[in-house]
Amino acid sequence: MRTVNQWLSEYGESHRDPTNKWLHWICVPVIVISLVGLLWSVPVPAAFSDISPLLNWGTILLAAGVLYYFAISWSLALGMVLFVGVVVLAILGLQELPWSLRSVCLTLFVVAWIGQFIGHHYEGRRPSFFKDVQFLMIGPLWLLSFIYRQFGIRY
Repeated sequence: MRTVNQWLSEYGESHRDPTNKWLHWICVPVIVISLVGLLWSVPVPAAFSDISPLLNWGTILLAAGVLYYFAISWSLALGMVLFVGVVVLAILGLQELPWSLRSVCLTLFVVAWIGQFIGHHYEGRRPSFFKDVQFLMIGPLWLLSFIYRQFGIRY
């Protein structure tokens, strides 16, 4: 298994252009929120909602993601737990809009991916996930690693 530094370094190889980086700061969180929101809107068995109204396919994906992050970096995983809280709050807010959560999240998902591909056009390199699908999980971690370095937090 690769170390977190290996994952982040390899991801960073195709994310050096300033425009691409800037678009990733916007699009990666939007993609996460919209993907989780899309899964959130998929009906769950009644037993799930009897346990908690927040137990759904979206929160199950978030929990699995956090477990993955703990496997590669405890420190970054703790930061991702905070991000998960932001994602959940964002989805709860999106549910208050006059449109269905599914239609809002689908629109955000498509627009954010267009932004990602525009960024990679400027980069001149294909997105990392074409090489390894696990890089889809590394994008949010890569952004968080910048914040950690800014504050001198080791990971």
